[in-house]
Amino acid sequence: MVEGRPRRAGELKRAIREVRIATSERNDVVVELREAEIARLELLGDALEGVVAELPQDAEQFLVGILPGQPPRFWVDATSFVVLGRDKRTYLFQKDSRLGRATFAESANVETVADAVTRYVAERIVERDQAIEGDWLMRAERPRRRLSAAPRPAGDNASLVWGLCGFGLGMIAGMFLIVAYAWFMVD
Repeated sequence: MVEGRPRRAGELKRAIREVRIATSERNDVVVELREAEIARLELLGDALEGVVAELPQDAEQFLVGILPGQPPRFWVDATSFVVLGRDKRTYLFQKDSRLGRATFAESANVETVADAVTRYVAERIVERDQAIEGDWLMRAERPRRRLSAAPRPAGDNASLVWGLCGFGLGMIAGMFLIVAYAWFMVD
C-alpha cells in the first residue's frame, strides 16, 4: 500500500463513473463535429440541387451525394469529391487520379465550391459527348476507307518477301548460337 491516507470503499467505483462520464462527453463532441460536417456538406448538396436535377438521364457516371465515412464526403463521381478541410469550415473539391490527389477548388464559401463542381460536371458531360461522337465517327469512317483503298501494287509484295527472309535468317542464326553455346558449355 502507498504511504498516505488509506483509500475508502467505493472510491474506485466513483472514479470509474467519472471516467465513463468524461469519455461519453468526448464521444458526444466527436459525434457533434461529425454531424456538423455532414450538415455543411448538405448545404453544398442544397446549392447543387438544380444542377443535379438538370443532369442528363444517360449521365450515369455521376454519383452526386454524401457518403458517411471518415471523413464524410460529398461525392460527385467515382474519383472526385468535396470534403471539409482541417478547420471544418473550408470546402475542398478534390479528385483522385493515378498521379495523386488534385484540389480543384478550396473555399469557405459554399457558392464558390458549388460553381467549381458545376463547371466540372459540365466538362465531364462535354468530354463524354465528344468521346461518344468520336467513336461513332470512327465506326462510320471504317467502311469508307475499305471501299476507297486502292489495290496494292505488285512491287509492294517484295517488302513482304524480304521481311520474311530476314525473319527466317534471324531464326536460323538464333538456333545456331544456341547450339554453339550448348556445345561449348558441355566441354
